[in-house]
Amino acid sequence: MNKTIIEQKESLVNQVSDEMKNSASTIVVEYRGLTVEKISELRRKLREEDASLKVYKNSIVSRAANKVGYSELDNELTGPNAIVFSKKDSTSAAKLLTKFAKRNEELVVKGGIVEGKYVDAKEMKVVATLPSREGLLSMLLSCLQAPIRNFACAVKAVADQKNN
Repeated sequence: MNKTIIEQKESLVNQVSDEMKNSASTIVVEYRGLTVEKISELRRKLREEDASLKVYKNSIVSRAANKVGYSELDNELTGPNAIVFSKKDSTSAAKLLTKFAKRNEELVVKGGIVEGKYVDAKEMKVVATLPSREGLLSMLLSCLQAPIRNFACAVKAVADQKNN
């Protein structure tokens, strides 16, 4: 094989592995049967969520995944696949892909890497139901504020009783 071609492939493997490292989630989807119009629509929606859909050869993705330490991803790399890289948070791309797959049966979410851990297709559906990072933080803040709020209400009730 030509030395230039090998260098190009190695560069592409490095690019994909860097993208995997810098993403909150990396999801493998099978797009067989989707029209160009549907894929364009999906890409547009993913861009709005700070995610991207890219198509690479399975061998390139496999080498990149092994390089980063995500060898479990090899199980999903059969057939025509696309890789979705999500920068924003771990759940936004999974939610969008799951919702899109319900309307377009040709799209199959196979699995991926979320927060550095391998997740299969069933677990990916669970990830899609989780609230976003901001939602989780607001829930936590609400839980932390509850005791203080209850204490303030109790103090106000005692003060109101003494004033009456």
